[in-house]
Amino acid sequence: MSSGQSDYIQKGIKSAEQATAEDKAHNYEAAAQHYMTAADWLMQAMKYGAMNVQMKQTIRPKIESYVKRAEEIKEILKHAPSKKKAVADAPNGRGNSKDNKGDDDDNGDPDRKRMMQKFEGAIVSDPKVTFNDVIGLEQAKEALKEAVILPVKFPQLFQGKRKPWAGILLYGPPGTGKSYLAKAIATECKSTFISVSSSDLLSKWLGESEKGVKGLFELARERQPCIVFIDEIDALCGQRNDTESESSRRVKTEFLIQMQGVGTDNSGVVVLAATNIPWTLDTAIRRRIFGDLYTDTKFKIG
Repeated sequence: MSSGQSDYIQKGIKSAEQATAEDKAHNYEAAAQHYMTAADWLMQAMKYGAMNVQMKQTIRPKIESYVKRAEEIKEILKHAPSKKKAVADAPNGRGNSKDNKGDDDDNGDPDRKRMMQKFEGAIVSDPKVTFNDVIGLEQAKEALKEAVILPVKFPQLFQGKRKPWAGILLYGPPGTGKSYLAKAIATECKSTFISVSSSDLLSKWLGESEKGVKGLFELARERQPCIVFIDEIDALCGQRNDTESESSRRVKTEFLIQMQGVGTDNSGVVVLAATNIPWTLDTAIRRRIFGDLYTDTKFKIG
């Protein structure tokens, strides 16, 4: 194990200890943040150089348990009238989010209602763009047909170990048809098309960016089959480093969790992301989620 990996693991252990202490002290908001930070550090350790199988088998369940507990706390705090009492009354202090949900989540949380309304405004009901309208980019169109359209039209072909891509990264110079291709895909699949940029998801308020990412995917699951197009993904999922803020790190972790469908069903949801500078993306997100597709300058609107 390299010194960098050991350092990340130690930071993860320290954050987990802080999370446990805050959890026992009933400081649930702080506990949730520390749980997510611990999971983030351990995920970085797993991607940082080579790691033996036994170590991975030890770390992976811990990441899942930290994320699960953080999500439980967030859900309970969101819906409980008395936050501390609701979490404390749950069995073993670990509430079941399903049991604590109200009949109408949006009515119980005005912030969530506003956020979902904003994303619903980003739904393009009829893109009115087909592949016939895109002149050029033949290789890109063929690749998208195989990666996106076939799984939607013939889901029986993608079962077991053969699974469709969860996300596709469209990269290339500005004006080469990335967003236009995304609209054409949504039309061909007869899917809901949600178009947002990174600025729509990021917020200056603590915790709001993570809620924005989660809300976007919740809406996509409700409207599946759904194509989610995220422009300027590099602003949301840039490379991790020691100088970035905790909030930025948590946003990447939340995005990774939602994309991988931890505790949820992402079938019928495809994420198309666009960037002009793919080399600045976080390597973990790019490696685990996105299939790359280059768009060159041979593009015209028919």
